[in-house]
Amino acid sequence: MKPKLRLTKNTLIFGGAAIWGLILFGCMAVSRTVLVVPHIPGATIVGDKACKECHAEQVDKFANASHAKLAFADPKLGTTGCEACHGAGSIHAKNGGSKGTIINSKKVSEACFECHIEKRGEFSLTNSHQVLNGKMSCGDCHDPHEGRAIRGGGAAIEAANETCTKCHTAQKGPFIFAHNAMKEGCVTCHSPHGSINSKMLVARDANLCLRCHVQTTDRNGTIFVGGEDHRTRLQNGTCWIAGCHEAVHGSNASKALRY
Repeated sequence: MKPKLRLTKNTLIFGGAAIWGLILFGCMAVSRTVLVVPHIPGATIVGDKACKECHAEQVDKFANASHAKLAFADPKLGTTGCEACHGAGSIHAKNGGSKGTIINSKKVSEACFECHIEKRGEFSLTNSHQVLNGKMSCGDCHDPHEGRAIRGGGAAIEAANETCTKCHTAQKGPFIFAHNAMKEGCVTCHSPHGSINSKMLVARDANLCLRCHVQTTDRNGTIFVGGEDHRTRLQNGTCWIAGCHEAVHGSNASKALRY
């Protein structure tokens, strides 16, 4: 007769504690993000020192970059951060940095999608920046080699806006009558990677504006926005058409943000 396994109360308590202990120990042991090296046929790892011979500026700045937390899946390879994203660099170094021997993530965003899978999905939405067709790359807006790859945030909102307005120059201003939403950052209204809505907006029609411009209703059912009756206006859908608030980023003519 085969002995039956008996699960006593103590077995469950101490066994469960042991399992959780192993899980926590594993989490503590790996304090860095672990990656599999991008594949370059025939190439081997050379390390950051070899990269620095030609790319000293990028390597020196990389220590304070958020991407510096990346590491290889094989600890024997050491902490060579450059090749975690660009692939093994032996052929690239041997051929004097010739094209096609390393992954250039500034021109090809596939290297970024290895980790940022959800961004590929956002770029596939109806309205998006033209990354998947190769007309743009992640490197046009993000700097993976220095500081936070996502610019702005907190007291640095202006830096985030500058990333957008270096291409969208007409929206930069300055304007005599500024839309305060610009102080909150472009991403307050726009989804920077992609959206199902026109102009990559985070919400459709008047619902976008009413996130900030709170509406009130009196006892007669009159809907007020900004102190004015908007009962019929809201039925038109969007606030920035039909001669209403067309200059949504700012205006030099009207404080009601009209051209």
